[in-house]
Order: sequence, then structure tokens, then C-alpha cells
Amino acid sequence: MAKGPKRPTRDEFQLEELGERLAEAQQEETELLFTVWNWETNPRGKIVHMDSRTKTVHIMYMDELTKIPFLDIMKVESS
Repeated sequence: MAKGPKRPTRDEFQLEELGERLAEAQQEETELLFTVWNWETNPRGKIVHMDSRTKTVHIMYMDELTKIPFLDIMKVESS
């Protein structure tokens, strides 16, 4: 049974740093550009909600809501 590519692993420190950066961007209402593992496009937008239950980051850009799995976020930069 063939499996697709595996998501790169990151250590606890890298994930904590990403979480802090996202929380800061949400608080400051900063628009971000996301690099997401296995997505063909790089979504951008402002973080409107971080759902700890589903482990997703909800971003809004031009009245469109996108939900990104936290562990799939590879890189975040100011847009």
C-alpha cells in the first residue's frame, strides 16, 4: 500500500515558536502569507480564530475564510 509524502517533522521548540508568532499576529491583526505543506497555493490573510479543539488556524482574506491545520503550516511571513 503506497502512502503519499510525509509531512516534515519539527521539534517542540519550533512548534511553540510558530504558535507564539501566530498569536502575536492575531493580536496585532497582521496580514500573513502562509506556506502550507502539500497545498498548491500559499494562502494569505489575517488570523480570525485559532481553534485548539480542531488544531486549525482560521484566516480571512477578502471575505473568504480558510482553515489551515496548524501542523501543516511550514512557514509564516508578513505579506
